[in-house]
Amino acid sequence: MTEHELLPSIDTVHWGYLDATLPPALEIADGDIVTVHSVSGSAEETPVAGYCVRPELKSIQRALSPELGPHILTGPIKIKGAMPGDTLRIDILDVRLRDNWGYNIIRPGKGMLHEEFGEPHTVHFGIDLETGAIATPWGGALTARPFFGVMATAPNAEDGRRSSVAPGYFGGNLDNKELTAGSTLYLPVSVEGALVSIGDGHAAQGDGEVCLTAVETALTGCFRFTVIKAGQMPLP
Repeated sequence: MTEHELLPSIDTVHWGYLDATLPPALEIADGDIVTVHSVSGSAEETPVAGYCVRPELKSIQRALSPELGPHILTGPIKIKGAMPGDTLRIDILDVRLRDNWGYNIIRPGKGMLHEEFGEPHTVHFGIDLETGAIATPWGGALTARPFFGVMATAPNAEDGRRSSVAPGYFGGNLDNKELTAGSTLYLPVSVEGALVSIGDGHAAQGDGEVCLTAVETALTGCFRFTVIKAGQMPLP
């Protein structure tokens, strides 16, 4: 078992989509552990003052553009020996806050509050990385319980490029708040190497993204990837 680290950069992220033809950003052996770092947010969703905005996020925003969806995904990670028909076991060993800020967006006509908000809103939150307290602009604080909204294997090649917005048989934008440290996710393998992508960090979320998003932020996660041969399930 070997441990790896994968940092976000213009060469190791893809913005808004999943695609079986993407070259791997990292290749690992079955059973290896990977620490994956993520970033989140377009330039319009990034605070301009008072917070630490990572240079890699600024570089990604300058060099890349969202395609089909809004999620900046780190990867893909290729697992040697994973083949179509297998299942990939992803043990979530740890999830940590990475940045001292997060954001939430409301857009007219989207989410469940569209009748209450006729104008777009972007709200920024300060995050205490030591205590996990999320300061709200209306007063009080939320308690961080970080997880990744998007964890996916690559879709079938014949399905082409898929938006990161809609989840599917490959996983994707599951937005399941229970996928915290200590959880295990099983995903079908549709292409050689599985080609795993991870992103859409959430500092906190309820039972769904009611207004449109969670408290979006950058995260660091530690994962163990194990191939279960010839044991494919139809869905996550």
